[in-house]
Amino acid sequence: MQRLVLFDIDGTLLYTGGCGRAATRLALMDVFGTVGKVDKVNFAGKTDWQIILEALEGEEAISREQVAALIKLYDETVAQRLGSIIHQFPIRACEGAVEVVNTLAQNPDVVVGLVTGNMASLVPVKLRAAGFDPADFKVGAFGSEGWERPMLPPLALERAKAYAGVDFAPDQVVIIGDTPGDVACAASIQARTIAVATGPYTVEQLTACQPDHVFPSMADQGQVLAAILRNGHLD
Repeated sequence: MQRLVLFDIDGTLLYTGGCGRAATRLALMDVFGTVGKVDKVNFAGKTDWQIILEALEGEEAISREQVAALIKLYDETVAQRLGSIIHQFPIRACEGAVEVVNTLAQNPDVVVGLVTGNMASLVPVKLRAAGFDPADFKVGAFGSEGWERPMLPPLALERAKAYAGVDFAPDQVVIIGDTPGDVACAASIQARTIAVATGPYTVEQLTACQPDHVFPSMADQGQVLAAILRNGHLD
């Protein structure tokens, strides 16, 4: 059976070391002239677009429509800012993540992709810094394309169908993430879900969100791959 496997990035594939928040502050000031209340915003499980809206809430001179109009400029700016500072941060891959992605990318029956809250231009910068090959991810949907996380899986699914020429059924699609938001967004395409506790949420907290599988990390690559490819069956 062919599979579409869609990964979140931050806290799932890699640890950012704080580089994303730092780049966000710089880009907000560049594009909007203020960081608003970004230091009080919880980034986990959200799109960058949503983070901007929350940071700038209450700024009377900046409307949601203005944010939408400037999203492309912000996307370009935040990637430039990240590229200039990322060497200062201890960005690294999460346990087992590179190996799991490499194994899936070599499987002809699997399309590997992304469903991430990151702005599109940030993605290759972060992936390369953590030791991933961005070319392994054939399709994706990004935080520059929607202000709510559930808006993204349908975009990734549509692109995967166009790329592979396969009409992926819900049980052929797996979304892997580290937050309740990653688990919840899968409902928009009825995909299966795998949660990994390599982000800010514990195994117990993620289990309460009722994903199909929960792991402390991707360190046990055999079990994770079995969950992805055979819904947990090891043989």
